[in-house]
This record gives sequence, structure tokens and C-alpha cells, in this order.
Amino acid sequence: MGGREVNKDLQKERQKCTFDIAEMTTIFYGGPQKNFNRKKRDSVMLIGAEEFSKDIPDDYLSHKELYEDGIKKSVAIFSLVRQMQREGFTSISDYRDALSGLLGSAVLRDGSAIALHYLMFIPAIMNQGNEEQQTQWLPRAWDFNILGSYAQTELGHGTFIRGLETTATYDPATKEFILNTPTFSSYKWWAGGLGQTVNYCIVVAQLHTKGECHGIHSFIVQVRDEETHLPLPGVKIGEIGPKLGLNAVNNGFLGLNNVRIPRTQMLMKHAQVLEDGTYVKSRNSKLNYGAMVFVRVVIVFDMINYLIRAITIAVRYSAVRRQSQLKEGEPEVQILDYIMQRHRLFIGIAASHAYRIIGSKLWDTFHDVQEQLVGGNLDRLPELHALACCLKAVCTSDITAIVENCRRACGGHGYMRSSNLPTLYGMVTAACTYEGENNVLLLQTARFLVKTWQQIDKQELTPTVSYLKTANVFADKWVNSVDGIIHGLQVVAAGKIKSCVENMKKRLDSGMCYEDAWNTTSVQLVAAAEAHCRVIIISTFHEEVSRLLPTVSELLRPVLEQLVELYAVYWALEKLSDLLLYTAIEKKDVESLQYWYEELLREIRPNAVGLVDAFDIPDIMLNSTLGAYDGRVYERLMEEALKSPLNAEPVNSSFHKHLKPFMQGKL
Repeated sequence: MGGREVNKDLQKERQKCTFDIAEMTTIFYGGPQKNFNRKKRDSVMLIGAEEFSKDIPDDYLSHKELYEDGIKKSVAIFSLVRQMQREGFTSISDYRDALSGLLGSAVLRDGSAIALHYLMFIPAIMNQGNEEQQTQWLPRAWDFNILGSYAQTELGHGTFIRGLETTATYDPATKEFILNTPTFSSYKWWAGGLGQTVNYCIVVAQLHTKGECHGIHSFIVQVRDEETHLPLPGVKIGEIGPKLGLNAVNNGFLGLNNVRIPRTQMLMKHAQVLEDGTYVKSRNSKLNYGAMVFVRVVIVFDMINYLIRAITIAVRYSAVRRQSQLKEGEPEVQILDYIMQRHRLFIGIAASHAYRIIGSKLWDTFHDVQEQLVGGNLDRLPELHALACCLKAVCTSDITAIVENCRRACGGHGYMRSSNLPTLYGMVTAACTYEGENNVLLLQTARFLVKTWQQIDKQELTPTVSYLKTANVFADKWVNSVDGIIHGLQVVAAGKIKSCVENMKKRLDSGMCYEDAWNTTSVQLVAAAEAHCRVIIISTFHEEVSRLLPTVSELLRPVLEQLVELYAVYWALEKLSDLLLYTAIEKKDVESLQYWYEELLREIRPNAVGLVDAFDIPDIMLNSTLGAYDGRVYERLMEEALKSPLNAEPVNSSFHKHLKPFMQGKL
């Protein structure tokens, strides 16, 4: 990685590493075959990255130029994706890893206007289209002969999907649907690539046929001519403007005025409209949400890509940066030697492993449930929906906080766009609201948990909530171990769910209607859903690493154990008020936890750089002046500064035009 001389402090850190970095890389990416596939994908992406590495940095482009440059880069990268597809390297049935690798590519630093084609347009057709529709549309979409987006959110409605105002009214005389955005607030808003890029999109609308509304359904709508790219009649379309991040994504708006599409362009895998207008209801309305569940699964992996970049940058910089003295008269120390710096950063390393494991579990669960749905078994669909909702919410919130901590941990230099940390923050914080605002998603999980608790003695519990039958309402004894912490957090989650159910019952008994009782209890419900999610993440992390330990080298074993312990102890201390409320933890136990945590920060310290090196992110994809493998931070900062157009001339024209007359009192 890099041909320049490596910073001496960084080199010493690597020499301290006690484990085989390549072995850790293989484990992190899911085994030898998956790691091999990842490296092959990365090598393909690097071709595109190197091609554009000498371009003017994105930071100096106008909004229009950023989009146009993004399209150039996206076409180059997706041409490579097309090549991989034709070579059979990635298939239409399983392209999550290729997609997450693509979204994390440094070439697409501020997102891609084509990404939603891959992320939602194709999955929507796969999950909601019948066999004929898949045969008609997927080959064209898969080979990028057409480009699509997914238009669900409106100006006036987002997470409340049932409130969408866009209509699709069936006309049996012509066997067509007539689509309209009847109000200003019904204009579609936020769809990626919709502004200037795509020519088709999935439009989510209220279905009307034979004078009756049957709720939301999805329709394939052509919005631009395939040859001229001009908007079609009745289509009002454009871009929504600059945002905090993702400014190359070309998020758009869409207005529809009596736009007609054939009946066969309603996605009809689960529900159908017959030629005479008869509506055939889906056996379960939630089957229509398969594409959204898929997206939430991918979001978890997407966030991990950003997290490992941020934590790599911050840890490497912390090994290079020297600041202040720990003891009078001694040289300035590496800021990684400060305990607070380790406290800020090491949780990010552990979280990267925890989320990688839980993300893989969620992906496996998604596929298991999908197979069960094909066989008509809908038993685990509510569990999958609840799991995807809470993991998306907690994952994006946690990672946003960690990335911001990484930025702050790098001091003033972390504020520089060239560090890539502000851009990474813009990417992850956006995910807290798209595809479901996080609090709303946690309330979705809470509905599942409340229903589960109310029926706990009447049915067999699904895997992710089975602990509720064994978690005591109040634990008799606290044990300072990972298992003890997990049990304590299980007790907390069970206690919070129980408390929510009891408080809602009291409110209902007092005469409050169910909706008001739910709304009044919503703060507690969100907390209960988060507590449940913490249990799943930490217990899955612990279980999977325990399963792995016998298969790894003796030197790596304690490192993996330390990461699990750090993650568990960190969250035990973070949730101390809950543990004090629901478990038998005492002051001496808390003191012991704190000491354990500080010891872990000490033990992990020699391996910190090795741990982020194991993420194996090429410099060109890391795209950071602070985090490059060679650690030449100050040289890279200056090199990037000199790329500013303001440094192209010794005196800017504004001096003579404005500053000089002002300073001479002539203005």
C-alpha cells in the first residue's frame, strides 16, 4: 500500500501487532472465499478509482459539475459492474456484497445517481413482480439498458406510507392505469437519480379500481424517452437541490398528470388487477414490503463500509499525531496514548465486527424467510420486519455517533474535507432518516414486541425474542462476565417491554383510546425496542465469535475475545441506569466494570493499528489525507491544499476589485 516511506510511529505500531493481520481480514470478511471475492471486486473498482484519482477534487466543483462528474464516474464504475456480471462474478440472485462494495467505493465518494437502480429498482421487480414481469424487465435492468429509481416518499408524506396521496386509477376500457399526483404535497420527492438520470421508476401509489381504493401498490412508470431522455407528456420532473451529503445522487421530484401505463406495469406478484378491473387481494399485505426489507439489510452493510473507513482514518492519525505531554519534561506523546482517545475510538473497531456479524445474520434471516414465503409460510415475516427495522435504526444511529467521534478525535484536521471524515459523516447521518426515520422504525419493532409479550404464554416464540421467556423480571445476582452482561441486558429489555404493556393497560383502563395510549407511551416503547436490539447485537456477536474461536490461531483468539468484551462492557456502562433499575447490579459491580473497561483499552492499544489495517482498505478508496497507509499526514494535507483553485494565482482578482478599494477608503 503506497510506495512512499512510512511514518516511523505508524511503522512501530505495526511492529507491535500480536496477531496475523491477514488472518483477521479473512475472518472479518466472512472466510477465505468471501474475502477473495471482495478483493477481486475491489481490484475491479480500483481500475475506475485510479482513472479518476487525478481529477479536480469534488470539493471545488459546483453542484452541476459535481453531478456531471459523478455521472462520468458512475458510468465508468457501473461498466465494470456490467463486466463482472457478464463474467458471472456476481449474479442477479445475490448481489448484496457487490452492491455494498460499490456504494463504499471512493470513486463514488458523494454517492451515485445510478445506485438506486441497483439498490431498489431491481429488488422491487424481483420481490414484487410476477414471473412474466421479471422476464420482461429484469434482463433490461440488469444490463443497464434502462435505468430506474424508486419513488415512494412525497413532499407531504414519508414514513407514513398509508398516507401517500399519489393515485393509480384503473381504466378497464383501455386496460391502463392513470397516475396522478393530485395535490402539491403528493409530488414524489427524494428518489435517487430521478432528477436527471433515470428513465423509469417504481412509483408507489394508492390503487383505485371499480370505485374503491385498495391501498398502496407499486407501478413501473416510464418518465423519460429512452432515446431523447426528454420527460414524457404529463411528467414534471427535476432535482431537489443541494443537501448535507450525497450530492451526486441527483435526488429528484416527480409530478404526474394523467400519465397512462399498461395494466401489466402494476407489480403483481402478490396482488393483481384483472382486465375487467377486479382486484385480487394479496394473501398478506406485508409481502409488498419485501423490497424495503432488502434495502434495510443492505443499509447495515453500507454503514459498515463507512464505519471502517472512518475508524481506520482516526486510529492511524492518532498514531501519527503527537500532542502535549503526559509528564513534564517528556516528549509530546501520540494521542493514541490518551485513554480518552481510546475510549472514543476502540468502540468503533469492536462495533465494526459486531455489525458485520449481525448484518450477515440479518441477511441469512432475510433469505430464510423469503424461502419460507415461497412455500406459503408467513410465520416469521413479522419477526423479520421487526428485526430489520430495529437493526437499521440502531446501526445507523450508533455509526453516525462513532463517525462524528472519529472526526472530533482528529481535532481541527478532521474538520477538513480532505480528511474524508465530514463526507463520511454526511453519508451515515443521512441513513438515520431515509428508508424509515429511526424512531418510527423502532416503534414498528415495539409493536411486534408488545404483541409478543401479550401472547408470551400462548405461543412458541420466534428466535430473536425467545429470551423473553427466560429473562427474569429482576435478576437475583449480577455476574461481571459477557454472559452476565447479556443476561442483564435481556432482563432490561424484558422489563422495559413489560413496563410498556402495563402502562398502556393502565391508560386504556382509565378510558384512553388505544392510539392515544400508544402515543403517550411512545418514548418508553422506543427505549424498549432499542434495548431489545442491543440484546440481539451483543448476544449474536458473542455467540458467533465463541463459535469461531476454536478455528482461529492462538494469537488471534485473545484479540477477538477482547473486542467482544469491550463491546459488551462499553454498552453495560452506557446503559448503567437501566441495569440499576432492572437488575441486581451494585456499586462494587459498576466499579469492577469500569476497571475491566480501562484494562481492555490498555490491552487493545498495541493492536489498534493492526486492527484497522485488517479492514484492508486501499488508500485510493480511503480517500483521506489523515488515514493513508504511509501516515504522511502533514505532507498530504499540504498537497491537497495546493489543489485549491484559489492557490492557482498569487493574487486573486477580488483583491483589486473589492479589498484594495475598501482598504484605501475608496468604498
